[in-house]
Amino acid sequence: MPNATPPARYDLPWKAALTHAFHAFMAFFFPALCAQIDWSQRPRFRDKELEGICLGSQPDGMVADKLVEVALRDGRVHWLLIHVEVQAQRDATLARRVFDYNYRIFSQYERPVASLVLLADEDFHWRPCAFHNEVPGTVMGISFSIAKLMDYATKTDELMTSHNPFAWITLAHLQTQQARHDPDRLYATKWRLTKLLYQHGWRKQRIITLFKVINWMMALPEPYQQRYWQALLKLEKERKMAWITPLEQSFIDKGWQQGLKKGLQQGLQQGLERGLKQGLERGTKQGREQGLEQGLEQGLEQGLEQGLEQGLELGLLQGRKEGALAVLERQLTRRFGALPKRTRRKLAEASLEQLEAWSDRLPEAQSLKQLFE
Repeated sequence: MPNATPPARYDLPWKAALTHAFHAFMAFFFPALCAQIDWSQRPRFRDKELEGICLGSQPDGMVADKLVEVALRDGRVHWLLIHVEVQAQRDATLARRVFDYNYRIFSQYERPVASLVLLADEDFHWRPCAFHNEVPGTVMGISFSIAKLMDYATKTDELMTSHNPFAWITLAHLQTQQARHDPDRLYATKWRLTKLLYQHGWRKQRIITLFKVINWMMALPEPYQQRYWQALLKLEKERKMAWITPLEQSFIDKGWQQGLKKGLQQGLQQGLERGLKQGLERGTKQGREQGLEQGLEQGLEQGLEQGLEQGLELGLLQGRKEGALAVLERQLTRRFGALPKRTRRKLAEASLEQLEAWSDRLPEAQSLKQLFE
């Protein structure tokens, strides 16, 4: 089905959002703990340390996993490690996994650990919040705090008016779940949420981060996505706010056109050469004069058909790569400043798959070295 909706992606949006606005996340989902944190001391993300405590492959449905070091106001515990999970589907092993992580983090760092779980699945009644094992004389286990996205499913008006960015992200997540099989409804929802970005007075970096969140999460079929880009360009011109460049909007805009032209030329040439060769071979077999004429005619026809097909395929691939390269170079320059020649050369020599992988990794990268590791 050409207009089938691509699968929604929840991992990158939540990871990027948590890193970008952790204070807002805590204030929205876990306000009691948020009030006890001394936010004058900047939280420290311990993602690399968390990777070292990994319990194996990522469990099904876990879309984000963060370890953050914060200071408390009362001074009783100078530092507290907060382990956050975002779980997008039911998992019978969740509570046990939270217990295992909590114990391992405490054992390694000898600091108290608060385990928080955001349940982003679609089962209203699934709310695991404890794991205990009791035998005579011994009780072992953990009780942990949870928040449930489904609790906000009937609070659309409240979410739309809230200034907290995680109200907007919650709305995007819930409405993606509701509309993911209906491209018309998904497009309308994505466009409504995009316009809402302008109404909160958020700074440019926050708007760009949230735009990426919605673009990753609310994946549209290509015709709908092109329509979305065009509407976005028009909206930006009307409001005179260009927080996403045309290259970032169309992703392959100029590169696609250049690549398509180049691919068509190459494909036509290759297809015509192959078609002529095959036509000449057939013509020789059928007879020097009549067969050759028929063979050439068939060869030209086949060559043109193959050339167009190959040209479109090569053009699309080349265009996507050039577009991805242009976007990534621009984003890296904005983030890290002027790029060294060796970095530009590395980007130019990379495959489309590698460029896309680096683009996905960019929100969490703290340096060029970390990005390319």
